[in-house]
Amino acid sequence: MAGERPLWDFPDGTLADREVAAYLVSDATGWDVVPRTWWAEGPHGPGMVQEWREVDPEQDAVDLVRSGTTPEGWLEVFDGLDDRDRPVTLVHEDTAPLRRMAVLDVVINNADRKGGHVLAMPGGHRHGVDHGIAFHHEPKAPHGAVGLGRAATDRRGDLGGDRPAGRGAWQPGGGAWASTSPSTRSRRWSAARSGCSRPGSLPGPHGGWPPIPWPPF
Repeated sequence: MAGERPLWDFPDGTLADREVAAYLVSDATGWDVVPRTWWAEGPHGPGMVQEWREVDPEQDAVDLVRSGTTPEGWLEVFDGLDDRDRPVTLVHEDTAPLRRMAVLDVVINNADRKGGHVLAMPGGHRHGVDHGIAFHHEPKAPHGAVGLGRAATDRRGDLGGDRPAGRGAWQPGGGAWASTSPSTRSRRWSAARSGCSRPGSLPGPHGGWPPIPWPPF
């Protein structure tokens, strides 16, 4: 795939396909998390294309604030120090759009949900972008910067009624399955289907992987 940077833990030439697959799963849920994404021929060959979304510059869904100043209704992810050694806290809003995004990240095993991958739209909607390193057959960091705050609060009730719908779309022969190449099928789709059956709470950090992608934005 022209322009793709090789990664040690993902097969070469599959990242664009994973972007398209993430959109298809998002579309099957009806949540409109991932902007419309499809395969197209470009000047350098085949690849993925995604519709542009114009964000609201006055809104933030994920932010870095001085420690002790977390806005009311927001969730804390972790504490740290900035470039001047001042205490800071990574926080994200506690809203239905981000809850759904966090659940989708678990379903598709998204390893790269940085704060900058959350688009704050006018009217309060939130889009998630950059899903090239999702659908790995091994557990990664499934929720990244968005979701760790919620996992820490163990909000099972908030998630139970919002499980992804349309599981048949990524069953063998379903729309999402049929629209992707064999590189995103088998174990990867099996993992996605399994993610839809998990209990209504987000997993916390596990294994030897960092708890969030780095840098967080």
